[in-house]
Amino acid sequence: MNMKGAVAVITGAGGGIGRALALELAKREVGSLALVDQSPAVKDVVHAVNQQAGTPLATSYVGDVSDSAFRSKVFSELHQKHGKVNICVPAAGITRDSLAVKLDKEKDKISIYPLETFRWVIEVDLIAPVYWALETVASIAEDRKRRGLRQWQPEEGLQGAIIMIGSVSSLGNKGQVAYSAAKAGLEGAAATMMMEAVFHGVRCGVIHPGYTDTPMVRALGDDYIKERIIPRTQLRRLIKPEEIADAICFMINNAAVSGSLWADAGWHPAA
Repeated sequence: MNMKGAVAVITGAGGGIGRALALELAKREVGSLALVDQSPAVKDVVHAVNQQAGTPLATSYVGDVSDSAFRSKVFSELHQKHGKVNICVPAAGITRDSLAVKLDKEKDKISIYPLETFRWVIEVDLIAPVYWALETVASIAEDRKRRGLRQWQPEEGLQGAIIMIGSVSSLGNKGQVAYSAAKAGLEGAAATMMMEAVFHGVRCGVIHPGYTDTPMVRALGDDYIKERIIPRTQLRRLIKPEEIADAICFMINNAAVSGSLWADAGWHPAA
């Protein structure tokens, strides 16, 4: 897919992988960037992108990615300005780590991972990205309908691409029952969307980053990173967000790449 001139939406763009991807897409001359995040820090990313591009390329949208009304508002504005959205990378995510079943030593009782917390993680890490992706497919489908086009044909060129942000935790990770479930769920959703969305000329895939130097990973603490992550990573360092951003662009740009891409720096979890 030719990224030049495309309209792209990135959620979780206020930092980490989302920020790095916004800057990378700007280098690759996309036509417009909608940068979405719950934090007002996304406005600083917009400033950095526009300064790098030398033009008002990016626009910020501050809100809750799991709020359907907010999502609809973002796409409505993009439709009015650009007609359709070509690229979607729903990178927003949260972790709420705890053992699924554990002994509370203070209360001397067994506790189960809170149901409401599980639902919250699934809402943000699975349901929200799927629906931002579906809005993108619908955007392209509506544009094609308006132009009297039905099933996509190869000679037209690809119309769009969606890259989900999975995780090495999708294979299971101690203390991450909700997060792992959400990231594994993205595999099934992306595979189904790829089967369906190609009717409209849209591709869908999942990238599974290993431990990346983002605020989410840094929140684990330096000791945890040094003792439990670095020794199990073949590169002996955290992955740079820019490396994941480059891999995402590779997936968008190369139509032969389908399914999942593991960008884990040789991560091998403990038994």
